[in-house]
Formats: sequence, C-alpha cells, structure tokens
Amino acid sequence: MDEEIRRAIEITPSATTRQRIIDITTTGRRTGLPRRIEIFFYRALGRTYLCSGTMPPPSWYVNLVATPTFSFHLKNGVRADLKATARPVTDPEERLAVLTEIVADLNQPHNPGTLPQPVLLNDWLNSRLVEVSFPAQ
Repeated sequence: MDEEIRRAIEITPSATTRQRIIDITTTGRRTGLPRRIEIFFYRALGRTYLCSGTMPPPSWYVNLVATPTFSFHLKNGVRADLKATARPVTDPEERLAVLTEIVADLNQPHNPGTLPQPVLLNDWLNSRLVEVSFPAQ
C-alpha cells in the first residue's frame, strides 16, 4: 500500500474530524446495486473500524453483512478508492475493547467528532461495528 494512503488510514487521536470522514460503497443486499454513503472511520487497537447507530440497523451495516466486500473512499487530503472487506465484530470482549478505545478517542480534549461531550461507553455498546481490512492493493 502506498505510504501516503497508509498514513491516511492509520489515523491517530490527533486526526481532525475531516480526516476521519470517508465514503463507502456497499452492495445493496436486496437490489445488488451500489450504495454510497458518507461515514466516519475509527482507528482502535491498530485496526480500522466503521461504527454507528443501534436501532434500526443502518443500511451500510446490513449490506456489509450480506456482502462484506466494499469500496473505502478516502476523500480529504489523500484521495483513493480502496478495495476493502468488512468483518462484523460480535465477540463481546473484542467489542468492549474496541469501543472503549473509540469512545476514549472521541472524548479527548479537541473532540474529533461532532457528538456532545462526554461520549458515554454505555451508549455505544449496542452499536454496529465492523473491522475493515484492506487486501493487497
């Protein structure tokens, strides 16, 4: 993977809100058509994640469960369209470790997100969470 792209994906807690915003293109689970949305991505435990909402399951999540391959579009600063694969994170211990780190990141002093402070871990425990991997590009 290109070094500039790798650095854009491996964000740190000092990353700005803008650096965390990407688009993803999933395959619609019913239609089979491409579906592109804007979403935040997170970095926790040395890996890349997508996470949002608890009820109802967001369409991006159910689309990725049905078809885990998708496109990860970097669009702020570095621009790239990356092939990616999603793995739903369902193990309770793994989820807790990842979500704890994401919430800590969101609660840092410069608040990279747009959420009211403080962000509470309990509010995130039932959110949809997928790990993103990038096959050799």
